[in-house]
Amino acid sequence: MNFVAWMIVSCEVAFWVVIILGLTVRYLLRKERLGFLLLAFTPIIDLILLIITGFDLYRGSIATPAHAIAAVYIGVSIVFGKSIIAWADERFRYYIVKQGDKPIKRYGNDYARHYLKSWLKHVLAYAIGIGCLFGLIYLVQDPERTEALTSTIRWWSRVLGIDLLITIAYFVWPKKAPIRHKNND
Repeated sequence: MNFVAWMIVSCEVAFWVVIILGLTVRYLLRKERLGFLLLAFTPIIDLILLIITGFDLYRGSIATPAHAIAAVYIGVSIVFGKSIIAWADERFRYYIVKQGDKPIKRYGNDYARHYLKSWLKHVLAYAIGIGCLFGLIYLVQDPERTEALTSTIRWWSRVLGIDLLITIAYFVWPKKAPIRHKNND
């Protein structure tokens, strides 16, 4: 595995470590500001990854799928980072600290609308990630060295289209709540 691939793995691990550490400090140690500061550190992890990826390509490396995945990771993390933190926060409060409401499960049109909002976020993550990919392609200025980046643009475009079809399907065939059986003991 090359250096950039290791950095992606390291950044993903660091992202979750910072979230867990931030929530632990916030709720278990009751240090609200320090917990917020740790949670606010997550975008800096993305910036570090972008700088490392750009520098690696700038100094002559041939783009690999790892370089492309770094751009995808950055777009997804920037757009979904806040909602991922909110998701983790809600579950941490309920399951670990035993406070707050139980996380809700969505069904029917509520689930479909929620998934549509998620798809719109996917579009924004796509725009940011594709912007990073085009920026890296422009930085390198060598189509042979950036084929992995242009290939990622093509497959991510297909993934975005498939996600749109899934989104539409949830409106046509809404997700049903599980059937609860009466316990006849």
